[in-house]
Amino acid sequence: MAEPTVFIVDDHAGVRDSIAELVESVGLRHVTFDSAQRFLDAFDPEARGCLVLDVRMAHMSGPALQDHLRTIGARIPIVFISGHADIDVAVRAIKAGAVNFVTKPYREQELLDSINQALAMDAANRSPPGDASEFAARLTTLSARERQVMELVTTGQSSKEIARV
Repeated sequence: MAEPTVFIVDDHAGVRDSIAELVESVGLRHVTFDSAQRFLDAFDPEARGCLVLDVRMAHMSGPALQDHLRTIGARIPIVFISGHADIDVAVRAIKAGAVNFVTKPYREQELLDSINQALAMDAANRSPPGDASEFAARLTTLSARERQVMELVTTGQSSKEIARV
């Protein structure tokens, strides 16, 4: 399986280069883009990784890219970065699923921690659900009453209704 990638999207070359150097210094693979559209042109939803995304960019902002990715069903974790501490934008980004909102100039460790959290989230989202045989094995450990409760729960019964049985 391919190594996860940190996709860096920022329209300022200095910021892109700085973040790229930072993630490279800890052994993470990265790819940089100078616009949201260039990222979209290359985006593969199957690629493992996370997105470090600037808020304010020409043509398509970071939040607009986040909205577009959600619309197409992409689940890539996003870490926003911004030189403008706009609380409304930060709250909206987090509510829409962003891992974190880091302000520029960023503290290197804060950004790395956010990137690592996003990469862990991506790995967890891609993990296959538990094996059916594991589920069957756990079922055998249930008592008769636990099995009865489980059957009632799966039929949509409320806790109160189950307690009456």
